Amino acid sequence: MQKTKTNPVIPILLVLLLVFVGVAILWLGVPIMAADSFGEAADNLTSFQKWNYSLQVLVHEKQLNTPVSGTEIDTPFTISPGASVTSVAIQLEDYGLISNWQAVRYYIIYKGQDTQIKAGDFTLSPSMTAIEIANTIQSTYSAEVEFYIYPGWRAEEIAAALPTSGIEVSPEAFLSVVRNPAALGLTGNLQGLSSLEGFLFPGSYVINRQVTAEDLALIFVQRFNEIVTPEIQARLQNNGLTFYQGIVLASIIQRETFDDSERAMMASVFYNRLASGMKLETDPTVQYALGYSDAWGGWWKTPLALSDLSFQSPFNTYIISGLPEQPISNPDLPSILAVAQPESSSFYYFRANCDGSGSHVFSQTFEEHLSKACN
Repeated sequence: MQKTKTNPVIPILLVLLLVFVGVAILWLGVPIMAADSFGEAADNLTSFQKWNYSLQVLVHEKQLNTPVSGTEIDTPFTISPGASVTSVAIQLEDYGLISNWQAVRYYIIYKGQDTQIKAGDFTLSPSMTAIEIANTIQSTYSAEVEFYIYPGWRAEEIAAALPTSGIEVSPEAFLSVVRNPAALGLTGNLQGLSSLEGFLFPGSYVINRQVTAEDLALIFVQRFNEIVTPEIQARLQNNGLTFYQGIVLASIIQRETFDDSERAMMASVFYNRLASGMKLETDPTVQYALGYSDAWGGWWKTPLALSDLSFQSPFNTYIISGLPEQPISNPDLPSILAVAQPESSSFYYFRANCDGSGSHVFSQTFEEHLSKACN
């Protein structure tokens, strides 16, 4: 009697199906179990982060719920300004208040308390559970948080800093306002802007956590109007540019150098090139056009490849004549003042100094410019 042969593919499919079901149960079940034991995960975590930190708190559940000691000993504990969640957790273990600093770090991030840790003095005890300690050190919750915009950041970089700042505005909501600011009712030279890029003024801010996206953008723009006074705004128009074009040029200079002392000389180079009809050929405009990529680890590709200089974009000043259509970063006051009060020079070129200092050398002719190339 002939035996019926079993299709060898079927067992493989069954195994794959079981693996798929197992993975699905694990993916869905872990966050549910963590929520039952520790409450819901923080909203600012991505789906993968929620799953990962849910798994970690479940693995460390015993350490989170078991005190180091049954003896109540008041232990003074100080959190320094700017301390990270990792440094605070390590310090807690060093003081003998918890048994596993990583477990506490996982829990604090899982609950979103990493943005609520505040500098100050606390009285803790090894008889407290790790969860009780974590809740105590963030119980001085402040309605306001500090936020810093670095000079030269583009709007997307500001948005990316929001989720870990404690400000309850999503990057998407903030960028929506930046790119569509008509509803803000801006006046004066800022009336009718199609984008707030260039006007989100760098510096330190103290901001209410529950601010709206619209009010957050207005806070940054109002700082611009406070610092860049009407007199400065008028001077931006004294050298053949409009106010808006002046900010565009300032945003380029901001990305070209971090040395305030040479910004006005750089401005003179760009004014000279504009006056003679030369293309600006400035790398930051190409970097802005290329945007973000994991391949170069951020928003500003460094160094650029030769092929990048031909990247088709209305921002690429190796291709277009004149200035880009909008600012490429958010400049600080020294960069804006450099455009308002440029040096007088006959320079048309500059390049990085070969000494590695970050400063630049300037040239009148292309031949001189080439002669200053680094070996």
